[in-house]
Amino acid sequence: MQDSEVRALLRDKAQEARAGLRTAWKTLRQRGPSQFQFWVIALIIGIAAGSAALFFRKSINALQRFFYGTDDVHRLHSFALELPWYWILLVPMVGGFVVGIILHKLTPDARVRSVADVIEGAAINDGRVETKAGLGSALASLVTLGTGGSSGREGPVVHMAGMISTWVSDKIAASGITSRDLLGCAVAAAVSASFNAPIAGALFALEVVLRHFAVHAFAPIAIASVAGTIINRIEFDETAEYALPLANTLEFYVELPAFLLLGLLCGLVATALMHSIFFADDLASRVQDRLRLPRWLRPTIAGLMLGVLAIWFPHIIGVGYETTSAALTGELLLWEAIVFTVLKVLAVAITIGGRMGGGVFSPSLMIGALTGLAFGLIATAIFPQVSGSHTLYALAGLGAVAAAVLGAPISTTLIVFELTGDWQTGLAVLVAVSMSTALASRLVERSFFLTQLERRGVHLAAGPQAYLLAMHRVAKLMRPLGTDTSPTEEACWGLIEDGIYIDGNATLESAMPIFERSNVSYIPVVTLAGEGEAAELWGTLHQVDALWAFNRSLAEVSAEEHR
Repeated sequence: MQDSEVRALLRDKAQEARAGLRTAWKTLRQRGPSQFQFWVIALIIGIAAGSAALFFRKSINALQRFFYGTDDVHRLHSFALELPWYWILLVPMVGGFVVGIILHKLTPDARVRSVADVIEGAAINDGRVETKAGLGSALASLVTLGTGGSSGREGPVVHMAGMISTWVSDKIAASGITSRDLLGCAVAAAVSASFNAPIAGALFALEVVLRHFAVHAFAPIAIASVAGTIINRIEFDETAEYALPLANTLEFYVELPAFLLLGLLCGLVATALMHSIFFADDLASRVQDRLRLPRWLRPTIAGLMLGVLAIWFPHIIGVGYETTSAALTGELLLWEAIVFTVLKVLAVAITIGGRMGGGVFSPSLMIGALTGLAFGLIATAIFPQVSGSHTLYALAGLGAVAAAVLGAPISTTLIVFELTGDWQTGLAVLVAVSMSTALASRLVERSFFLTQLERRGVHLAAGPQAYLLAMHRVAKLMRPLGTDTSPTEEACWGLIEDGIYIDGNATLESAMPIFERSNVSYIPVVTLAGEGEAAELWGTLHQVDALWAFNRSLAEVSAEEHR
């Protein structure tokens, strides 16, 4: 290439670079301030949510010190062993009574709000959650965990963060997309501050709550997550949540099949945990209805049952940090790991099924560590020549059960690394997590939270093509009678006599099966009167209008996820 051609090429490239800089400067001037303001709001929400998570954690510690007299909440069950049996029995029962009164007064259904409600808010409520019921739930969960309830703090912390973002979204009249992004910021900060895990906190918000990885949401969520982590580290420094043994490496790649089997076992254990909670909730509801027990009594009875169990096994009290750490460092015997696993599942089912409050993440960590340790003790005893440390199995089990429960293999894997500070055993953890998540997601509706929503009739697990139908009211889409495009009243009453009609308060979730079943182009919309009274004809819902509204919602969801 000649010198003149080189100079011409360089000149063209320089002109392209100058044009690009001018375009970038114009974009910065025109859109930068608004984007910058949004990031500032994300930072403020991150600080607020992180501070709320820190306050919640310290409040739990203060209550546990008061009721159990411990100087170190990380050694709670060791202190509980020295207390009189009647005190161990009384504390969770009184806590359950207080929780029952709180939920009876501050929630319409005496149910604690947690992660599932935040996911629902992100999907179908424009990124907003309940506030009054949320405050009652946070207070109830605080009392539950402070008095020995066997659950975790991440559920109430995530919902508290959602309340903060909801307040901000209402103040600035945020649209659905903006409000969901702010919700993700708050959740990321709360998780990061609660577990000192900034990377996993950001990915948890994207993977579990927003359920997409859109580029437009990543930067503000990362900012908020870092802010929440800083709040945590100001108080607790940079120490890992759980201590690990010094030697914790994979012995040889021939050992990997054992982690595949461990993943399958953890998937079954996670499924057993989730189904135990749902069974306990259903059973308690049936007993409550049959005996006509007051709502406030249900958590009281659950607290009594926990107290009875804790008299002999105080390991079930609270988050279970001490037992989890003992499992990760291999300080438990095989029979202890198995027995504590069963008892913790039972205690979590009693706590959450009894409507006491709290989350499932911390308990799943403890159950996973115990399951992994039990498996590791057996595996290394049978094949000592090709086995590494049995504590590595405890670490892999910790991540595998938690990932299956949350339905979040990516963020859970990172949380495990950040909680423990061990980044060298990722291969074993990833193998176990992938197998457990794949198995458990087939046995429940993808995760504990999505199964909770499915049980309430909210079909998020099936994707937007299922839950978006429930967002459109028939009354808002119907055509009134008497217009040029509406059929005659006679034709409508003819369909009604054939049993083809729909209530105006219904949604497209009820309307679309009628269209498919009856093969008509419109459905009469009525007000269903009382027994023996005639229905009132409102108008007609046309299939083309229903499909148009549904397709528009699908397009909006797709556009948000690909921005």
